[in-house]
Amino acid sequence: MCGIIGVSNHEEAAKVAFLGLYALQHRGEEAAGIASYDGKDIHITKAVGLVADAFDERSLGALKGNVSIGHSRYSTTGSSNVKNVQPFLAMHRNKPLAVAHNGNLTNTETLYKRLEDEGAIFQTSMDSEIIVHLLARMKNGDIKDRFISVLSQLEGAFSLVLLVGDMIVGVRDPQGFRPLCLGKLGDGYILASETCALDLTKAEFVREIEAGEVVLITGNKIESFFLPEKPNRNKSFCIFENIYFARPDSNIFSDNVYQVRKRLGARLAREHPVKADFVMAIPDSGNYAALGYSQELNIPLEVAMIRNHYIGRTFIQPSQFMRDFRVRVKLNPIKTVLKDKKIIVIEDSIVRGTTSRSRVEELRKAGVKEIHMRISCPPIRFPCFYGIDFPSQSELIAANKSVKEIADFIKVDSLEYLSLEGMLSVVKASKDFCHACFSGRYPVPISTTQGKYLLETNKTTGS
Repeated sequence: MCGIIGVSNHEEAAKVAFLGLYALQHRGEEAAGIASYDGKDIHITKAVGLVADAFDERSLGALKGNVSIGHSRYSTTGSSNVKNVQPFLAMHRNKPLAVAHNGNLTNTETLYKRLEDEGAIFQTSMDSEIIVHLLARMKNGDIKDRFISVLSQLEGAFSLVLLVGDMIVGVRDPQGFRPLCLGKLGDGYILASETCALDLTKAEFVREIEAGEVVLITGNKIESFFLPEKPNRNKSFCIFENIYFARPDSNIFSDNVYQVRKRLGARLAREHPVKADFVMAIPDSGNYAALGYSQELNIPLEVAMIRNHYIGRTFIQPSQFMRDFRVRVKLNPIKTVLKDKKIIVIEDSIVRGTTSRSRVEELRKAGVKEIHMRISCPPIRFPCFYGIDFPSQSELIAANKSVKEIADFIKVDSLEYLSLEGMLSVVKASKDFCHACFSGRYPVPISTTQGKYLLETNKTTGS
């Protein structure tokens, strides 16, 4: 999962991109980068770390030009290192070609081997670089024909923002796995993963980029067209965006994330009610489902855990060691509120189970009498190959244990999950959502060798 942004026709394009990335920080905390173009030279700054750490006034001042693209990275193909920081930049026919990619290609190995056989030399282990090589090889036709030819070769999830000379290009794959929206700022346009980036930059929301749409922006002129439809392929918006990843103040997939999470909590309450002294959330992503659960059953809601907001999102840290450390320092229970109480704890999801177990242990130490945990999505039993970093079933506790066994492992008095039907009932156009991580029904075929480190030497598992 990553955050992407593109800015066109703005005298401070790079600074606007910086603000947009700051708003999209939750989508990737490993690295950030911005590329800009001034009509003559390409400028780029990339660094490992948070957006605020990757840029300063001097580096932003050096990013000249009225067009720019940016990226905040959470690695799902390729290791977390400097060479894999985006945007990925190349020069082609004396013009810059840069790409910022959110999602995962599923035919990476096939395309990579073909390009290597044709003489391509790869600089990174990201599937995103494949897109640049394909574009550079297209010689005939106008830019629309070239993009159709290249993008039609890609399989999987790809929301893209590209810088092609002084043009900004936005792309959303035909299934629409990852969100992408269009905003208007002055005489220019902004492309961004979520609408919260438009809010911070004071851009006016225009619309979502549609599944399969390609948008070409030059100055204040905009043109769009659609990729050819593939047989037996339906829209497949990622439901986990609404459950966990997207910011609650964003509107994605024609809905508001805050409202969807509240509806998930209300449906969860109807499916799995329980008597207790109060409802509490695991902050922050569980807050809104907890509110819906509380209101549905008319049980008080308490803020019984305080989050340290200087600690990043636990799930998207690249190593188990860092996840364990951040779990310990991220949340602190309020003992006077919790002591001798029967509580309902609302979590947005359980992936590996170790984080939930640590949190329950802290609640027990605070003197809680009973803990009833409710999860606002179904059990995650299958890996995701479309841009979320749980690619191995061995890592997924629900793939290897029953609900009762999970409850015993995390040491709660009861545990219940929202049903698949219940989850889909609260979103608009439920048939348009991908739920492969819950159901195992993959909307786009998966390679048997697909994995985060596919493109790295001596590893068999590769944005």
